[in-house]
Amino acid sequence: MHLKSDTSIGPKKTKNQIRIRELPLHLMLLPGIIIILIFSYVPMAGLIIAFQKFIPAKGLFGDQEWIGWGNFDYVFSMPNTMNVLQNTVIIAGWKIVLGLLVPITVAILLNEIGSSLLKRSIQTVIYFPYFLSWVVFGSIVVDLLSPSGGLFNQFLGLFGIEPIHFLGSNEFFRETIIFTDTWKDFGYGTIVYLAAITTINPSTYEAAKIDGANKWQQTWHVTLPGMRMIIVLMMVLSLGQVLNAGFDQIFNLYSPIVYETGDIIDTMVYRLGLENAKYGPSAAIGMFKSIVSLIFISISYYAAYRLFDYRLF
Repeated sequence: MHLKSDTSIGPKKTKNQIRIRELPLHLMLLPGIIIILIFSYVPMAGLIIAFQKFIPAKGLFGDQEWIGWGNFDYVFSMPNTMNVLQNTVIIAGWKIVLGLLVPITVAILLNEIGSSLLKRSIQTVIYFPYFLSWVVFGSIVVDLLSPSGGLFNQFLGLFGIEPIHFLGSNEFFRETIIFTDTWKDFGYGTIVYLAAITTINPSTYEAAKIDGANKWQQTWHVTLPGMRMIIVLMMVLSLGQVLNAGFDQIFNLYSPIVYETGDIIDTMVYRLGLENAKYGPSAAIGMFKSIVSLIFISISYYAAYRLFDYRLF
């Protein structure tokens, strides 16, 4: 990642010289690219299932019956498909927004802590949930939010509030999913943004102080602009997940009672493909999700390039 206006490159260096200089960095990406090709792109051959009346016994490239767009017609004629798409967009959208705002805010606040020991202790506490799988963390959430004996409902009981069934009520399930996802993952984003803050030249803060800027003005005019490129990078990457509302989380926390507000594309694919053996419709809705995600990440990358002069290569 670099800017066209990077003065360290020098005006006399050609693009070929820049590419040669950066070749070792690109070669370091090679193992990751190979893994992605093997596990992400090669399996895309299975997308042909979306256009077949697929029978597993005949094999992927066997004599399958081709039905064209029939699987797509079937999926989008299902009565709950539009509701599933709505749930996915709402949950994923809020996760993207909070996944940017919360880590940025916490990183800025942590940067203001003078004690190194206190700062590292807080970082460790907020980062720890990120390492837990949703199988483990979901169990913790269930225990905390249980209407009978859950810590959170016990706290509400101190104020005379009746127990709330957060994971068994369509009124609260969606918000619970968004909040717990943010709680689990914001620690990782905080570390990334703290690293970005450390690259800001301290002299810019000194200059801002001399000009009479208070803490808020320093944050707005020095810290946030200094974090701009990493914020844009994280935003571009997150928009590719606009239809990825988190299968692991919701699968471990939802139940048929909250399908109305909690059922998403990935859980729908799971039920169609693995529970009901409707492999064609399952592949069709999965392909639709991938295409929409590709469009969004392409638009976000183009917008970042035009508005912020951001590019990967």
